[in-house]
Amino acid sequence: MKRTVIITGASRGIGRSCAMLFAEEGCNVTVNYLNHGRQALDLCEKLGAAGCDALPVKADVSSPEGASTLIDQTLSRFGNIDVLVNNAGIAQQKLFTDITDSDWQRMLAVNVTGVFNCCRAVLPTMIHNKSGRIINVSSVWGIHGASCEVHYSASKAAVIGLTKALAKEVGPSGILVNCVAPGVINTEMNAVLSADDMAALCEETPLGRIGTPEEAARAIVYLAGANASFITGQVLGVGGGFAE
Repeated sequence: MKRTVIITGASRGIGRSCAMLFAEEGCNVTVNYLNHGRQALDLCEKLGAAGCDALPVKADVSSPEGASTLIDQTLSRFGNIDVLVNNAGIAQQKLFTDITDSDWQRMLAVNVTGVFNCCRAVLPTMIHNKSGRIINVSSVWGIHGASCEVHYSASKAAVIGLTKALAKEVGPSGILVNCVAPGVINTEMNAVLSADDMAALCEETPLGRIGTPEEAARAIVYLAGANASFITGQVLGVGGGFAE
């Protein structure tokens, strides 16, 4: 029986690479998106042409209703959910003294509450089945913190805390919860950085380069696979040694 995987924020970057890798493994894939519908639909067409049953779902996971829509539509289409990848996220660079109430609230709504909403919506199914994998995407900044990204760093640190606590709570139900903490990855989220900034980050990375979305996605696929069957509550860094 094919496994079913939900990936939030799957239209671009790490989420898109996850969808492609899970499709290669023969999984059904739900491609969640919010603002990039054309890219999500193009991805689903590409996956479908490769023999994958891909379901595009537009939903704002920062709201409970959006998360429920995502889970309900997936169950309606595929009948089960085996893996949830909480990848949807936003970033922003600002001096701490310039962060507005709206900036702070939106950052936590997407990066933390979105994870909470999706986990809460999917867990009844996984608990009933006594199995499931949840992989949350944090960041190296959630571990070490980043200047001018206090609200982003705080949100990604919260994801790590959520991961570790939830893993303990749902472990007896056969559900594994882990976290991936990417370093500097070549995605549109980092496109706002200048060439000089990117060069400096490369120099700070022991491997001497930035990572690719596929490299981060491969760590996620590993945690969802059979070879990670005794791993839970862990944070897997994918940063080329950055800040380690």
